[in-house]
Amino acid sequence: MSFTFEAIDHVQLAAPKDSEEEARAFFQGVLGFEEIEKPPKLKKRGGVWFAFGSYQVHIGIEDPFSPAKKAHPAFQVTNLEALKKHLNEKETPFIVDEDLPGADRIYVHDPFGNRMEILEWRHI
Repeated sequence: MSFTFEAIDHVQLAAPKDSEEEARAFFQGVLGFEEIEKPPKLKKRGGVWFAFGSYQVHIGIEDPFSPAKKAHPAFQVTNLEALKKHLNEKETPFIVDEDLPGADRIYVHDPFGNRMEILEWRHI
């Protein structure tokens, strides 16, 4: 083949109309992502973009809105136990899932009902 996939540029999640402040409260306030500026031509569409490390999560407005219940991004973290404690302090519920061999993982839902997997691989 003459082409190569190199990386994931961003993940997009959908949210209902006029939910940007709620997205900021969760993705910035709870998860600690940094908000990044949307290009001027895309601002009029609504939504908000975030980054952590070299990754981006775009929250796009969808009308009518329906949350992703099964499809989801998976974020790898260091020190999942500390994150779980932080989520408890922020009163953000999560579900522990022990079904993936070699990993500790949880599922958390954003304020709009989109499911996100967060995992830490165990070093054996």
